[in-house]
Amino acid sequence: METVTEETQTKAAISNPSVLEINALESEAIYIFREVVAQFENPVLLFSGGKDSITLVRLAQKAFFPAKIPFPLMHIDTGHNFPETIAFRDKLVKELGVELIVRNVQDSINEGKVVEETGKYASRNMLQTTTLLDAIEEFKFDACIGGARRDEEKARAKERIFSVRDDFGQWDEKNQRPELFDLLNGEIELGQNVRVFPISNWTELDVWSYIEKERIEIPSIYFAHQRNIFVRDGLIWSADDEVVFRAEDELVEEKTVRFRTVGDMSCTAAVLSTADTIEKVVSEIRESKISERGARIDDKRSEAAMEKRKQQGYF
Repeated sequence: METVTEETQTKAAISNPSVLEINALESEAIYIFREVVAQFENPVLLFSGGKDSITLVRLAQKAFFPAKIPFPLMHIDTGHNFPETIAFRDKLVKELGVELIVRNVQDSINEGKVVEETGKYASRNMLQTTTLLDAIEEFKFDACIGGARRDEEKARAKERIFSVRDDFGQWDEKNQRPELFDLLNGEIELGQNVRVFPISNWTELDVWSYIEKERIEIPSIYFAHQRNIFVRDGLIWSADDEVVFRAEDELVEEKTVRFRTVGDMSCTAAVLSTADTIEKVVSEIRESKISERGARIDDKRSEAAMEKRKQQGYF
C-alpha cells in the first residue's frame, strides 16, 4: 500500500476543499469495516476487479493496518468478464496475500440451476444471484461487503448500510432497520445475512477523487484506449470479445473509448473518451450529466430491473 503522508493530504486539502469531504467519507467507511468485524463472525468482501471493489480493498487495508485484511475476497465469476479486470484481480490478490474465493456461474449452468439466455441482449448478469446465494450458504457467510452506492441507481438508493436479507437471500425494502446517528445494528436471526455497503454515501466522483488522492492502481480498461467497437441502440460495444453478440449488419470500427463501469462484456457499453489519466477521468466525470449506469444494458430491461433483482437476492 503506497503511503500518502499527512503533509501531502494537508496541502491537497488547502488547494482542493473537496479533499476534506473525501477524508470524511473515508473515515465513515473505515468505521463501517471495523463494525463489520466487531459484529459478524464470518464476513467476506465481494470483489469484481472494478473500481468500487478496488476502493473497498484500499479502505479495508487502512481499517486494519498493519494487520492483513481479516476476511477473504470472493468473486462471482460469470465467465464473461473483461480480461483486463480478471488479470488485475489476480495481480492484486497476489500482491496483498489475501484469500480469494471464486465461484463460477458456468457451474450453476452445468448443474441445471440456471438457464443461459440467448439472443443479442443475452447476459449472465442475472444468473449471478443463484451462484452468489449458493456460495453464501456454502461458506456460511453472515456479512457480504460490497461496493454499491446510492447514487448509482434508485433501487440502491433505498439500501441501508447494513442491509438485512432473509434466509432465502431476499431483500425486502419495506422491512429494513433505521440507521440513526451512525448506529449500525448487525443482529440477525438464524439463516439471515447482511449485505454491507461501506461506500454507500459516496458518488462516482468521490470514488475517482479517492483513487486520485490515494494513487490507487486500477485496470487499464477504465482509461482511454483504442478498441474495435460497434454501435447498437446508441451504445458502444466491444467487438473484440466473442461473448458479445454482434449482428452481421453491425459494422466494426476502431475508436478511442474507455469504460466508466465494468460488468459483463455482454451488458457493459463503452463511452467515447480521451481521458487517459486519473486526473483527466476526474475532470470528465465532474462535467458528465449522465450516470455511469447509463452504459449498463441490464439496468434497462425494465423500470424496476435492479429492484427486482435485489429482491431475488442480487447484491
